[in-house]
Amino acid sequence: MEYDNTNRGVLFKNDLKEKETQPDVKGTINIDGVEYWLSGWSKVTKAGDKMLSLSVSPKEQQAAPARA
Repeated sequence: MEYDNTNRGVLFKNDLKEKETQPDVKGTINIDGVEYWLSGWSKVTKAGDKMLSLSVSPKEQQAAPARA
């Protein structure tokens, strides 16, 4: 039986980050059977709370993230 990853995703630490504009974490997410790239940046709110800002991009619009 094949694992159903519909509406699930995964993030990994971006070990290749060189600039602040590059994501802290990268991965993929499946939404309704369509695969997307998922990127996240660790940030701190004005109140001092930690948060993770996310971005989703269709896989056909962006090259695959490099993995070490």
